[in-house]
Amino acid sequence: MLDPIPPPPEWLQKLVQPFAEYVSLPSLQYHIHEVLGAFVLYQFVQSVVSPALSTWLFPKIYPNFPRRTRLNWDVHVVSLVQSTLINTLAIWVMFADKERSTMNAGERVYGYSGACALIQALATGYFLWDLIVSTVHVNVFGIGMLFHAVSALWVFSLGFRPFVNFYSPVFILYELSSPFLNFHWFFDKVNMTGSRAQWYNGMLLLAVFFSCRLVWGTYQSVKVFLDIFNALGQTRASSALRAPFDVHTMIFQARNRTLCIEESCIKANDEISKFAKHQENGIPLWLVLTYLGSNLVLNSLNFYWFSKMINAVMKRFKATADDKAKENLAPQIVEKEAQAMVLEAAAVLEEEESLFITGGMKENEFENKKQDVSASSGAQIKSPGTRRRKA
Repeated sequence: MLDPIPPPPEWLQKLVQPFAEYVSLPSLQYHIHEVLGAFVLYQFVQSVVSPALSTWLFPKIYPNFPRRTRLNWDVHVVSLVQSTLINTLAIWVMFADKERSTMNAGERVYGYSGACALIQALATGYFLWDLIVSTVHVNVFGIGMLFHAVSALWVFSLGFRPFVNFYSPVFILYELSSPFLNFHWFFDKVNMTGSRAQWYNGMLLLAVFFSCRLVWGTYQSVKVFLDIFNALGQTRASSALRAPFDVHTMIFQARNRTLCIEESCIKANDEISKFAKHQENGIPLWLVLTYLGSNLVLNSLNFYWFSKMINAVMKRFKATADDKAKENLAPQIVEKEAQAMVLEAAAVLEEEESLFITGGMKENEFENKKQDVSASSGAQIKSPGTRRRKA
């Protein structure tokens, strides 16, 4: 599928081309306008849209935030806009890109799709914005967030090689849980901690996190691992035979264009091998290790975070079960305990992700927030026995 956004002007392509070829990212010159456009959009949201809209929606709350909290709020608004936009486009590309769905294993590693590159460009623009914000406000967010921005920008930029261009909309769906995580944070800041709205949002957060990161993410990670090792095996087999690596013969299949009734269909099929000449040396080992290492770390973190969420739920569940056995809690009290379990699990996820990104800079902030959640829910859910002990 061709990129639905027209290419950048020729002068911009020529300006970027030397740099793109120097860093072995040849497709970057055709998407540089999308990278820069995404960066400008997210900066505009942070600097203009978020302050204006937030002041209008919460005139008694947002203007009274301290500088650090207001900056965090604006960054969360950008994250909400970015995750919603890029997830919508990624799902659309996965369903609409017919050429992408016919790629073989080799083409999924070496091939190119303009629509998939659009997703990469938007993600790269976001992490470029993230890098600059993290650098300018390193005293607020800490060195951890700066390193996170650098590594994320590096990994997404590799797609312009092109490398596993096919999987750009696949793994961006990790971000499906981000809107719910952002809303959880917003509820805390607008004094809705422990509310029913936050509880519903928490249930969606846990369900989406489990579905898109653990189930979907693990399945797709296995697929990309198999595709990459298959491509690496072809490169090594060619080297062992002392024969040049023929990317056209070994990777790209002859595509049937007779079924195309539009010129765009013919171009979309042709562009899959558009950058084949840049892949003549096959897939380098350092690239495999970089990509797969990052993927393993991210998947391990997802399982670690989910285990922390489950532990938080089980601890509260055990306490509730013990109290119920001792004092026969009323059904409505048990229901409120269930709500508290969801909120606590969501709070744990928010804390763990934030600590990973910021290198522990928000630890005290999140601990205070968790105490507020516990106090708020505890005031509503205390068992009769607790009241008697305090009395």
